Amino acid sequence: MKEAMLYRQLDQERVHCFLCSQHCRIDPEGIGKCGVRQNRGGKLFSLVYGKLIARHVDPVEKKPLFHFLPGSTSYSIATAGCNFECAFCQNADISQSPPVSGGIYGRSATPGEIAEQAKSEGCASISYTYTEPTIFMEYALDVAVLAKERGLENIFVTNGYMSREALDAASPLLGAANVDLKAFSDAFYREKCGASLKPVLATLERMKEKSIWLEVTTLVIPGLNDGEEELRQIAEFLVGLGAETPWHVSRFFPAYNMTGVQATPVRTIRRAREIGLEAGLRYVYTGNAPGDEGENTFCHRCGALLIARVGYRVQKHNLEGGVCAKCGTAPAGVGLD
Repeated sequence: MKEAMLYRQLDQERVHCFLCSQHCRIDPEGIGKCGVRQNRGGKLFSLVYGKLIARHVDPVEKKPLFHFLPGSTSYSIATAGCNFECAFCQNADISQSPPVSGGIYGRSATPGEIAEQAKSEGCASISYTYTEPTIFMEYALDVAVLAKERGLENIFVTNGYMSREALDAASPLLGAANVDLKAFSDAFYREKCGASLKPVLATLERMKEKSIWLEVTTLVIPGLNDGEEELRQIAEFLVGLGAETPWHVSRFFPAYNMTGVQATPVRTIRRAREIGLEAGLRYVYTGNAPGDEGENTFCHRCGALLIARVGYRVQKHNLEGGVCAKCGTAPAGVGLD
């Protein structure tokens, strides 16, 4: 048990959690929407501190991050729970994991054990991923401090629904984030995720202001968020953040409560990539389509191939001293040299 951060006590032993933009008001013995924060006697506690439900060594490209330490590995961890209820969740078995025998499933690991394991595995970073890192923020921040002491970077793979206060607490420790911008429609967020759009856009803007390296992913779902106008709206918003912001447009595959929806055709995400480039983004990538040209990084000035990829693996690196070997232009990012 770990007392939660970012909550205030209300009357009659109720509490207000403002770790994320759900802003749950929780009755005594009640649990927040994330399923892992409980009011016990007028105090809010995290039920997942130090309880890992997943840990793996992944290519950083799997986050996906293509412009942050490319070709390196990232020690990736998660606990159970999520503050969204996405009908199409690709990790629903852990994000929507129910309590087991009155408790939360997870294998114990101290922050020090995680930081040491990441270092011993030769990873360049630790990623807080698979589920929403905001819901295990207390644990993530304790790990992140020790990671920084060991020369490791910290990465959030997030739905962007954290509160301003939560981002303020995390930002000094974060080197990079990949944020899911699931659609550009508040109705989509309400009906398919149990959330709203505006807080996500605010998080994206704040991350840019705080100079966290930012990449954005949109899972393109047939019939829901694949219209050209909506994709163009997303692209134009990202251009407003900065044309250097990489956008990953990824194929949906049937999952969780949307097994009846067809997989996204490759031509759809290729068109989404075209829309992003037409809007002025320098780097737009096709995801979940191994071998597609859109996995590669090209020089935004001369069009030369800079980094060739297949799936999550870097196959070829055509940078010399961090710049394009053909025209000398430096691509945006961290550790591309």
